[in-house]
Amino acid sequence: MSASEQRRLLKVGLTGGIGSGKSSLARMLQSCGAETIDADAIARDCTTSQGAAMPSIAQTFGPDFLTADGALDRQRMREHVFERPEARQTLERIVHPLVSAEIARRARASMASCLVFDVPLLVESPRWRPQLDLVLVVDCTPETQTRRVQIRSGWDRTTTESVMRSQSPRAMRLAAADLVVFNDGDDIAELERSAQRLANRFGL
Repeated sequence: MSASEQRRLLKVGLTGGIGSGKSSLARMLQSCGAETIDADAIARDCTTSQGAAMPSIAQTFGPDFLTADGALDRQRMREHVFERPEARQTLERIVHPLVSAEIARRARASMASCLVFDVPLLVESPRWRPQLDLVLVVDCTPETQTRRVQIRSGWDRTTTESVMRSQSPRAMRLAAADLVVFNDGDDIAELERSAQRLANRFGL
């Protein structure tokens, strides 16, 4: 990519709490012409049976945290790290560098005019803000988050609220935002209209 092409590249960080509609908005922006890089999807790839993180995870946490085919047992690990913050930090030290390296590789290879980095922990990580032109937050009320996650994932309220507490507070996300999409309803057409407005703003 030439220097002139690099100057035209718009780098947008997209984040939002679980159940906010962040992933849906990312897909819509992609359909409008943006290239999206999904940090969660990369992390999942790293923890499949052949994933780059699995040898270290198996060595550190033991076979009880692996599925029969050698992938990460995500439910068991989720329960484990909720109760043990030090275990979460250990897992992040294994997975996050691999995810960061893959994000950087994809960004370097991109020829898009707009890159959208779909990053759940964007606000929590101070390294992200200097790399971005804009931070876009998808927001909704905690009540809406809880309802959507329970319907989508089948979790009980206690599990859902534990996940929500593990993420950055809503006020913290909003304070970090350059742009906010409030997505509190169930009308997908309204979110699509918001995506189109953003696409126009981003020059897509």
